[in-house]
Amino acid sequence: MKKDENLYHKGLRRYFALASQQPHFFPTHLSILIALVQCCNFHDLTLPFNVSRKTLMRFSRIKSVSTYHKNIRELKESGFINYKPSWHPKLGSEVKLNIGLEKNF
Repeated sequence: MKKDENLYHKGLRRYFALASQQPHFFPTHLSILIALVQCCNFHDLTLPFNVSRKTLMRFSRIKSVSTYHKNIRELKESGFINYKPSWHPKLGSEVKLNIGLEKNF
């Protein structure tokens, strides 16, 4: 494993450990976080990245739009993500994971 990959994995482990300790987080919160990490990896770790609600809902297996919006809002309020909605179906919303990746690379 390369040094950069090792730092990335350590950052993700800390990120998910902190998220899993949040008393008000449910499996849907963690599911969205996993979907966001998957999308971030797809975009070659560029932060921030754009992603659509449809894509995140498909990856996270969330069926309800209201559940999706509630969880995104709570993740944003808890400081796990920065989120700028776009309302453009093709462009997608801008998301940044707050795991300190920019400091590691």
